Parts: sequence; C-alpha cells; structure tokens
Amino acid sequence: MGKQISNNNLSVFEQIKQIDENGNEFWMARQLAKTLDYKDFRNFLVVIEKAKEACHNSGQAVANHLVEFNEVVAVGSGATHTYPSYKLSRYACYLIVQNADPSKEVVALGQTYFAVQTRIQEITQMEAYNQLSNEDEKRLFLRNEMAKHNTHLAAAAKKAGVITSLDYAIFQNHGYMGLYGGLDAKAIHKSKGLKKSQQILDHMGSTELAANLFRATQTEEKLRRENIKGKQKANQTHFEVGKKVRKTIDELGGTMPENLPIANSIKEVEKAQKPKQIKSKKK
Repeated sequence: MGKQISNNNLSVFEQIKQIDENGNEFWMARQLAKTLDYKDFRNFLVVIEKAKEACHNSGQAVANHLVEFNEVVAVGSGATHTYPSYKLSRYACYLIVQNADPSKEVVALGQTYFAVQTRIQEITQMEAYNQLSNEDEKRLFLRNEMAKHNTHLAAAAKKAGVITSLDYAIFQNHGYMGLYGGLDAKAIHKSKGLKKSQQILDHMGSTELAANLFRATQTEEKLRRENIKGKQKANQTHFEVGKKVRKTIDELGGTMPENLPIANSIKEVEKAQKPKQIKSKKK
C-alpha cells in the first residue's frame, strides 16, 4: 500500500475524497482507515477519539468536522453492509493522521498530504484574505505575509547555523530548488525572463505566493520543532519542504510554479492601492 501511494504522489488520498450535494469535500472514516492500513476499525476509533479531543482543544466544533453517519461497505460477492461511521472534513483527516500510528509509511505520507492541504486551505479561507476583491489585493496581502514570515524563517535558520549572507542565500536556494523542480533563484529568473535587479517574490501571482508562503512557514516550524542544527541539515530541510509542497501541487493537477506567468511588480500594485487605502481611512 505504502509503495503504491508513494509512486502515485499521494494520489490515493485525493482519489477517496468525496463531494456532497452542497459541494463540500469529505472523506469516509472506514475508507480512510483502510487506506491508512488499519485492518481493525476498532483500533482506528481510538485515533478518531484523539482527533476529536484535539479538535475540541483547538476551539473548533467537533460536529463540524466529524459527522456521524452510516457507511455502506462492500463485504464480498457483491454484497454490502451498513456500519456506523463518520464523514470527515479535511481538518479532521489532518488531526487523525497526526494521531495515527507513525510507524506506518502511509501515515507519514498522509501527514504530509493533509498538513500541506490544510495549511493552503487556511490561507485561502482567512477572513481578511476572503474580503479582498481582486488579484492585486490578494497579491499584496500574500506578499506582505511572505515578507513577515521570511523574517521568522531567517531567525530560525540563523539559530540552526545559517549565519552569513552567503549561507542564507544558499539556504533560500535549497527551498526554491525543492519547490521549483531543481531551479535555484538564478535559474528561476532566467526561466521567467526576470532581470537580476527584479525580486522573484515581487513578480509572483497569488497562487505562486501562497505556495511559497507555505514553504516558508513550514520550514520555519520544522527547523524549530526538530531543533535542527547545522547548515547542511537546514538546507536539506528547506529543500524537502519545498519538494513536498511541489508534490501536492502536482497531486491536485495544478500548474508547477516555474510555469506560472509573471505578474507586474508588486511595487506598482502598492502605488496603485495607496490612494484607495487613504480614501478608505477617511470614511
């Protein structure tokens, strides 16, 4: 099972996703249990209870993420049987894989898949983000978030041993290479037709910025959480996180970041937005 999922870039988790009549995505608990290599659903119920507790402790309504219902399961020879089960939100699946048996390879793969997707969903569902009316406003919001989190990332990298400006440039290149299929900053500039003086982040659209924002936040968290030490280990961590984000983009059928079109300079967007912001404050 683990080998199959690895070869398909985690596609099994997307394959078993379902959509209800209102367009909401969900996963069926018994189907997810089987995918995560739990042969006895009673053992999986223990994991579900831990996920419920984690959901409650995070301030979320459990009933919004784990909905009890009867699941129809094939029992052989074309026959089916109905068993009590749950409809799970993406967030519920994320909590489940965080509490599942870490020795299972498929659980580790599920942790990557649902962690990336849950974070991307959080970004796109932020109240402030959803209030934005156009692409330029979304770009400006995400670019500012990127600047803030790059500062946090730099601090975490320094603690890990990335000290000099050259060290940090190499560290950043590893993140780009993971996310952009081996392309470093110089190669991305060339691929997108940017001049040396132009900042890559300043010419990204909102989709590309969101992917890079996740790369930065997750690398920072991993460096701190695992107390990673040494430049080489920090570089490898940044590369691996970038690569995992890339895998998820591929899984969803998205466009690879190096193939996304460049946008006009974010500085032009800032200049255009200033009169609107001043006018808004006067109201």
